[in-house]
Amino acid sequence: MVCICMVSDFFYPNMGGVESHLFQLAQCLMELGHKVIIVTHFYGDRRGVRWMTNYLKVYYLPIVPFYNKSVLPTIVCSLPYLRHIFLTEGVTVVHGHSAFSTLANEALFAASLLNIPSVFTDHSLFGFSDMSAIVTNTFLQYSLSNTSHTICVSHTGKENTVLRSKVPKNQVSVIPNAVDSVMFEPGPKRSFDEDRRVVTVVIGSRLVYRKGIDLVADILPNICKKKFGKNGKVTCDFIVAGDGPKRILLEEMIENHHLQNRVIMLGELQHNQMRDQLLIKGDIFLNTSLTEAFCMAIVEATSCGLTVVSTAVGGIPEVLPPKFIYFVEPTVESIVQGLSEAIEDVIDDKRPGPEECNTFVKNAYNWRDVAKRTEAVYKDICKRKTPTLAKKVRNLWECGPIAGPLMAMLYLMCHYFIFVLDWIRPII
Repeated sequence: MVCICMVSDFFYPNMGGVESHLFQLAQCLMELGHKVIIVTHFYGDRRGVRWMTNYLKVYYLPIVPFYNKSVLPTIVCSLPYLRHIFLTEGVTVVHGHSAFSTLANEALFAASLLNIPSVFTDHSLFGFSDMSAIVTNTFLQYSLSNTSHTICVSHTGKENTVLRSKVPKNQVSVIPNAVDSVMFEPGPKRSFDEDRRVVTVVIGSRLVYRKGIDLVADILPNICKKKFGKNGKVTCDFIVAGDGPKRILLEEMIENHHLQNRVIMLGELQHNQMRDQLLIKGDIFLNTSLTEAFCMAIVEATSCGLTVVSTAVGGIPEVLPPKFIYFVEPTVESIVQGLSEAIEDVIDDKRPGPEECNTFVKNAYNWRDVAKRTEAVYKDICKRKTPTLAKKVRNLWECGPIAGPLMAMLYLMCHYFIFVLDWIRPII
């Protein structure tokens, strides 16, 4: 048994793929007999220590979020908290999640200072040219220079992470996300007859540029104008769940094209509401992401028996075989064509049945399997010899001609800061 500390800025009550991943993985690791704790920053009145299902212990640190639900990168401010938690809980593996998470990167830094093996899971793809990507990639390079192992959720994600962080390929594993196929079981079969002449397309996503919402604003009016079926009597309606800065764009489109009765905006839904309030009400799930490392949403939709139409970007082509998905290019013309083809096939009942879809997801994306593969990574890094202080400093020094030496000096400063903390607040 090992004591695993999972760290990320993103956890419940915030909702998303990373949050779900942490919770589900933690539950399955505890089922395997390990002790698991989670560290995040506070959310509203959630401060201090809280307990979740199966006595999962969660530390909500009193650190104010700075940008996009992440804390300000300081290292020194979070180090006393992380040291205290790691030592008092007897942590043997530190597992950081998401390159967007400042707290996760600082936890990897602290684990290295305390000679605790560490793992990082990268959930996203990044570019190389814009300022945000350059800054994130630079921080990630420093974080992973002394991290024991890295996990990516797709092979495309692995290639992206290796290029961005310059970690050796043999120190990166691919372990996909998973879905609770029981939670996302199919609803009643939606068949077509003379009384039902509407195909429902559902969209569940954060309404941001990266998710291709600008494309959605052009696609919906085009599809709503069309008639489908052999007799041309079937129309298509949409249900959109999610919130974000691009919501106003969709609302303006609905107003301009008078689609109030054809496009329903549900707003943001909790993860446990997605099946009942969105997925089982649809026939087709549409994903228009411009970049994606894995995309759990399309797997959840498939588990519920929906036909999926998705852009073939990032790691998405690895997730589902063509039998269950229509791949399109991230352009309005390609998505309209692919979605129209999917609508016709749904009307003609040419798609796999809901039970077949759910069985595929159950066998292919199982949280217990993910936990066992992650456990194997933990066992491997715990057997490795701990690098010397000189080796760790050199790893940081070699990361860059200017910032590298600065980070190496910061590492040494934190190393001696640990001694000060040991003297002020000794932990026996």
